[in-house]
Amino acid sequence: MTTPEDQPSAPQPPASEPADRVHRSSAGIAGGVLLLGLAGWLGIDAIVAGEGRTPWLALAALILVVPLTVAFTLRPAVYVGQDRLRVRNPFRVIVLPWGQVAALRSGYSNEVVARSGKKYQLWAVPVSLRARKSAARREARAAAERSTPREPRDGRGSRGSRGGFGGLGGFGGSSGPVSEGPVRSATDRAMDEMRALRESREKEESAQGDVTVRWAWEILGPAVAGAVVLGILLAVG
Repeated sequence: MTTPEDQPSAPQPPASEPADRVHRSSAGIAGGVLLLGLAGWLGIDAIVAGEGRTPWLALAALILVVPLTVAFTLRPAVYVGQDRLRVRNPFRVIVLPWGQVAALRSGYSNEVVARSGKKYQLWAVPVSLRARKSAARREARAAAERSTPREPRDGRGSRGSRGGFGGLGGFGGSSGPVSEGPVRSATDRAMDEMRALRESREKEESAQGDVTVRWAWEILGPAVAGAVVLGILLAVG
């Protein structure tokens, strides 16, 4: 008689890989939606109410403008996976296994450098100098708070004779713990995470391969067609 322990166990399903983390520009998406709404409103109005060549010019302009607006605002994204980095830029899609990534650089723009020496800009992770300055100011304040000695508290939780507000935390000191790590902007934190993942995964066998680049013909095709039609209409007069 067989016992449950003697029976072969059912095969376990393979562990699923964690989903890619996606980085996109929220400001770019918001701007793209507004621009598409404005272009659609003006273009459709010209097509419906225009006379003569105006509807055709408006249609050709829409065919040109809409793909370009999508390309530079809604399309850019960076997909960060365990084995590779997939960069979706306005006109190209670049897939770089971590073993082929030489560096991730941040300056006036964020870019990934392949071991071949080629550089690819990360359109979806733009550099904000204003956000960097704001993060630097917060870091300076946090450093000043960490270096300032705290006054001893008595047994009731007040700051001695100068606290003045008992255990309510008062208005004369910090009301919460001070951050111990450096303050970074959102895009700089994203780059730090990608650098850490690259360092931990670049030697893995599954993170090896070739860099692939694919042109976004779904964007280039309509834009070129719209530009050609618009040029012909303007040339004919």
